[in-house]
Amino acid sequence: MALNRARTQGDFAGGVFLDSETLDRLKTSSDGARFAAAWLTGLSGQAEGMRQGLVVLAGAGSKFEPLAVWPEGAKPERAMMNAVENALRSSRTIMLTLSADEGEGVAIASPISVGGQLRGAVAVTVAPQEESKLRLVLDQLQWSSGWLETLIRRRRLSDSDGLVTVIELLATSLHHNRFQEAATAAATELAGALNCERVAIGFLRGRHARLRALSHSASFGKRTNLVRAIEAAMDEAMDQQATIVVPEPDEAPERVVRSHHALMRTQEISSVCTVPLAEGRRVIGALLLERSEPFDAATVQLCEHAAALLGPTLDVRRREDRWLPAKIWESMGNSVTALIGPRHAVLKLSTLVLAGVVTFFWFATGTYRVTADAVVEGRVQRSISAPVAGYVAETATRAGDIVREGEIIAMLDMTDLRLEKLKWSSERAKQQREYSQALARKERSRARILDAQIEQGNAQIALLDQQIERMRILAPFDGIVVSGDLSQALGAPVERGDVLFQIAPLDGYRVMLKVNERDIGDLATGQTGHLALSSMPDRRFDLEVNRITPISTAEEGLNYFMVEAEVGDAASRDLRPGMEGVGKIEIAEHRLIWIWTRKIVLWARMFYWSWAP
Repeated sequence: MALNRARTQGDFAGGVFLDSETLDRLKTSSDGARFAAAWLTGLSGQAEGMRQGLVVLAGAGSKFEPLAVWPEGAKPERAMMNAVENALRSSRTIMLTLSADEGEGVAIASPISVGGQLRGAVAVTVAPQEESKLRLVLDQLQWSSGWLETLIRRRRLSDSDGLVTVIELLATSLHHNRFQEAATAAATELAGALNCERVAIGFLRGRHARLRALSHSASFGKRTNLVRAIEAAMDEAMDQQATIVVPEPDEAPERVVRSHHALMRTQEISSVCTVPLAEGRRVIGALLLERSEPFDAATVQLCEHAAALLGPTLDVRRREDRWLPAKIWESMGNSVTALIGPRHAVLKLSTLVLAGVVTFFWFATGTYRVTADAVVEGRVQRSISAPVAGYVAETATRAGDIVREGEIIAMLDMTDLRLEKLKWSSERAKQQREYSQALARKERSRARILDAQIEQGNAQIALLDQQIERMRILAPFDGIVVSGDLSQALGAPVERGDVLFQIAPLDGYRVMLKVNERDIGDLATGQTGHLALSSMPDRRFDLEVNRITPISTAEEGLNYFMVEAEVGDAASRDLRPGMEGVGKIEIAEHRLIWIWTRKIVLWARMFYWSWAP
């Protein structure tokens, strides 16, 4: 009975029975907010236990905004807003169970799509109830959203001159990724929107238009009479850079329309409109429309608006769909045109600067040098060792001190040697007395034995005197102590042969260059260069390569060869062993670009060699 009464008193709106008053408000409302509010009011009378309702639609900039809420003026519940957000994010119906803190119940949200695009969502919160009743509320919510889809479509078609309709239809057809598909879809959509029998799109190739798309046709012959006639009409409009309509409207400017009349005679059509496609000030193609009824001023204006949208958009797709060589060739042509033609002062200036740089690098030459880390060493380096085992008694020199030839630089303890010498001296005196007694007694055999023992004692004493003398460690020549410091080792034992000091002369140095194996092939003995030291960066010392060692050493993942070079004697007075710096050996004259890119080129060659099949 209730169902029959609802049928007689109202109407069935998308799955929801609405009373006559609500239905009249929906049909007569022109404001979207009032429309959505009336829809929520009608839904609340049908959805059992509905506490709140919300309609969210896409506004300016495709931003989703609340359009209406029921009851009017109520603040939407947080759970309902969460359901709407999840429905918009996932594009599917969301049902959330509310906790006791949120008032208990269920929040239901359903997305609204028009033409495959997400346009909004509707949501309600209902009191706790059985699953079957919740399913009924969900079905009512989804069925009745058809009224909101009608609202969205009406808002899209509300522009009085129909321009929005054409633009959106064209934009929908341009969802295709490939140019041919997009152009054909655009021509077909435009033919349907303007009631045309045929719409053709052509683009400029060289000096003439080439047909690229026909409405309702995926392919067409490139040599047919129709194609040639259409291309001739497009050329006529592009040459005059003006819209051509045949038959000509009253008070229209005079145009050359010979090709258009030929097309109309050939195809037996009554009206043609051709609009040039432009990108900025440059004509790139033409849009040709054919239909049985004449083109009025409003329709021509609509065609020009559509051409203004289609031209740049389709041209981008066309250029993106070309082969890479074609893109490169066009880019080169555009660059040459910009360089030769007017304007583009920045491009011309940049090209001149680049040409100057290239010319400079091609003709400018410089000296190619091999750069390497360098360290100064003594040409002769003498090691001072302990003559015998003993203890350090005294030292007056440490590393870095300058010493003179014969100067005592250290002394070892002589106590043991002196005691040993005293022992042998006493023994020798005793043997000499016995030798005299043997001679007096004429004991020749014993005298000869004692004489031999006396000679042995003399030799031992002479040895001890020599060892005592050597306990005073003397500088062998004028030089600098390179290493050795016994000032902190007084009384420490030393073994025979232990190196105590290293001394280098003051007037003879060599420079050891650590050359990368990449550059070692460029070096040869006799080459010259310069040395800069860290302690004297403002001075340059002359170098001459005199020896290249054939043995490499690995360091930090690279191989190095040690190259020995000499410095001039005049500069030796300022050098000290251990000084470090950078040496550069001059090789030959080369172009600067070759010098600066040599390392990169060598690396690229090795990389290619290691990976090439």
